[in-house]
Amino acid sequence: MSNSHRSHRRRKKSSAGKLGLAGALTGAVGIAAVAAGIAVLRPDGDDGGKSAPPSLSSQSGQGEAGDAGPALAQKPATGPAQQFSTPEGYGYDLAAVKTGTDDHPLNGSKPPPSGMSYAYAEYVLTNNQRRPVLLQFPADLFMPLSTVPKESRDRCMPQPGIPSSMCTLPNHSRLTARLNGSKAPFKDSGDTMMPAGASYLVRVAVDMPVKNDLSADDLKLYVWEARFTSDRKGIELALPTDQPH
Repeated sequence: MSNSHRSHRRRKKSSAGKLGLAGALTGAVGIAAVAAGIAVLRPDGDDGGKSAPPSLSSQSGQGEAGDAGPALAQKPATGPAQQFSTPEGYGYDLAAVKTGTDDHPLNGSKPPPSGMSYAYAEYVLTNNQRRPVLLQFPADLFMPLSTVPKESRDRCMPQPGIPSSMCTLPNHSRLTARLNGSKAPFKDSGDTMMPAGASYLVRVAVDMPVKNDLSADDLKLYVWEARFTSDRKGIELALPTDQPH
């Protein structure tokens, strides 16, 4: 089961006013509904499904574990958390964990060509409200255009509010852990919701190989979509001073 959105020129239709039923669905039926996890395709992906606002990154993500959703874990060290809200009143805290490259960053990643790998980043996504909110993946992974292989540069696009030297490739975001005992996401009339106070570890990884000597310091997490940043300025999620590798 997946929850998909289109990217760059994608549009998103989400039911914003369904909170009355959300609390009632947090039980076993709602949890079972996400047994297969949550999958999200980002920039220029082709998974189809729900649309997003003009600037909202397309996403299709999938949890990595069992019937109750992603496995439980303790919250990792993060950089400073930042708060974001949407026009519907949903509220989120986001905090970066780490960036890097990996030959197999997500379940289903294809083996990269020799000398290449996949760029990824991890961040903590928290529902900072006392009610369920729509599960969304506000952060996007960016890298210097100069580090993108020439054959992939036509897929690498700058975004409003981000330095023109940086761009984002097609990528996927996936929930990889439920943090500090958080309950799994649940379905409400086709929308995937985060329970009140839930906190998840999210991994975003590019779909196209990059050189495996790409430095983790070159990779940045930004929130740039107008849905979350009304002034159209990209907001960087700062990494921990000593990010894990």
